[in-house]
Amino acid sequence: MAKVTNAFDTYTATADREALSDLIYNISPMSTPVMSAIGRNSVKNVQFDWQTEALPTASATGQLEGFELSRAASTATVRESNVCQISSRDATVTGSQQASDPAGKKSEMAHQLAIMAKALKRDMEKTICGNTAKNAGAAGTARQTGGFETWIETNVSRGTNGAGAGNGAAPTDGTQRAFTETILKDVQQLCFDNGGEPTMLVVGSHVKGVVSGFTGRASARQMIDATAIEAAVSVYSGDFGELKVMPSNFSRGRTALFIDPDMAKVSYLRDFETVDISTIGDAVTKMIVVEYGLECSNEKAHGLAADLSTS
Repeated sequence: MAKVTNAFDTYTATADREALSDLIYNISPMSTPVMSAIGRNSVKNVQFDWQTEALPTASATGQLEGFELSRAASTATVRESNVCQISSRDATVTGSQQASDPAGKKSEMAHQLAIMAKALKRDMEKTICGNTAKNAGAAGTARQTGGFETWIETNVSRGTNGAGAGNGAAPTDGTQRAFTETILKDVQQLCFDNGGEPTMLVVGSHVKGVVSGFTGRASARQMIDATAIEAAVSVYSGDFGELKVMPSNFSRGRTALFIDPDMAKVSYLRDFETVDISTIGDAVTKMIVVEYGLECSNEKAHGLAADLSTS
């Protein structure tokens, strides 16, 4: 069949846009299960404090008829503190690129800032789950908020020579060992004995696979609503409650965190903010900055299994 006379075709055209998909595929891990689960609040100072307390020991002793009140001594609360650290990400785009019409993006700067916002949340998740000690900072030294591993000291299982001082101090890693169901049960029992009720077990990829192989009541469940079936969520049901097993790319693979989301918060001195930095020549820079810290409301609410094998 002959071509229509003088029809302008794609072979002649020079201004057609490339057949580049408007979808941009990014498979970088972005899930932040701990930040998404725990609460948040606002604080007014770089160092922020909270208080903890415990009920008196339970007593089964009765009182005499006509007894005289013994006036029990009051117990003062315990004051805890952490510090807010500053985290930031930035993007720089030339004037020419910002004026262009890139595939899959309405604006190059907006796209780059969206990427940096996700990267910043990952940074925060790693910090909150981590083992870096709190540091009040100084001239030339950045402040550092103490992560979960620096606070949990009561309900713990550690390898040989492993130790933790709590109160925001960095723990000492011990000899790694295989994660077993016995270790999981021991930490769950410690939590129960000390009044804790953790509902999340945050683990690295290897330990997640180990938990799935436990012979106890580890089960895969499907969360079903009216419109969708969510991928199976692994739940471990033991003698002292259920744990939703959450794989994490940003907690340390050698540590399993037993977390009660109701007993921790991300405390913000400055919430996420986009700041125009400068225009240097023909390029624009913007920054996303946040200042935050971890409030581990009561460390006895949580648990930790440390020094686990990662392969």
